[in-house]
Amino acid sequence: MSLPQAQSIFTMPVLAEVGQLDFERSARILRARAGIVIGSHKQEMAARTLGLRTKSMGLNNVREYLDHLEHNPNSTEWEAFVNAFTINHTAFFREQHHFDVLADFSKDRKKPLSVWCAAASTGEEPYSIAMILRESCLQPDIGVSIYATDIDTRAIERAKEGVYSQDRVQPVPHAYLKKYFQRGTGRRSGMVRVKSSLREMIEFDTFNLLSKSWPTDRKFDAIFCRNTMIYFDKPTQTGILERFAPMLKPGGLLFAGHSENFTYLTKAFRLQGQTVYTPT
Repeated sequence: MSLPQAQSIFTMPVLAEVGQLDFERSARILRARAGIVIGSHKQEMAARTLGLRTKSMGLNNVREYLDHLEHNPNSTEWEAFVNAFTINHTAFFREQHHFDVLADFSKDRKKPLSVWCAAASTGEEPYSIAMILRESCLQPDIGVSIYATDIDTRAIERAKEGVYSQDRVQPVPHAYLKKYFQRGTGRRSGMVRVKSSLREMIEFDTFNLLSKSWPTDRKFDAIFCRNTMIYFDKPTQTGILERFAPMLKPGGLLFAGHSENFTYLTKAFRLQGQTVYTPT
C-alpha cells in the first residue's frame, strides 16, 4: 500500500491530471535510463509501482520521488526503479526450435565457443543453453562458456542460485532433469537446483543494453536476445542490433524472439532461419 499522499495522486478525481503527468514523466525517465517503453495501458500498474517506491523512500508524493531520481543520477534507488518495471517472463527451452539450431550449430564450431544470453532473466534460458552445449560439444568443460546478463539485479541473483520449483522445470526433458538437477530436501522439498556442472559454465552479470560501455573485448559464436527488443522503440532496436553485429564471430548467429522481425531495421543482419539471423 502506498502513502495516502502518493496514492491520492492517482485515485482522487480532482488530481487525475497530475497523475497523468506523473505517469508520462516516469515513462520518460524509464525510457531514458533503460530504453524500456511503457504504454498508456500500463498506467495503473505504474501507479502502484510508483506509490510503493515512494512509500519505501519515505517521501510525500510521487513527484518528490521522481525529483529524487532526476536530481540523483547515481542514487541506489535507480536500481529498484528499473527492476520494478522489468518483465521477467521466461521458461526453460522456450521456442524449442532455437535450441535445435544451436545444437547443430555448436557441433561444428571451433573452440573456444562462447554464447551471450543478453536477457537472462531468472536463468532458465542460459541454463537451457548450457544443457544443449554440454550435450552437443565433445568437451564442454574445455573452451565452452556462456555470458548471461540482465538489467534486473534481482533476477540475476535468482539466476545465480539456480533454484526452481518443480513446475518451473516441467519443460526440461526427463533425461536432462535427472542429469543436470538436484532434488531439494527438507525446507527445499519440492524444489530443484541446477548442478554445478552447468552453473560453472555461466558468468552472470547485470548489464543495461543502453549502456555506453559494452563488453567489446569479447567475441561470441551466438547471441540470444529474445523477446526483449519489443520493449524498445525502433531507433533503439536498430542501435542495439548494430552493436551486436561486430561482437559476433564470422558465421555467428543472433537468436530473436518469435514476434521480433529485424530485417527491416538494419542491413547489419540477414535472416538465416526462423527468427535466427547472421551478420551480413
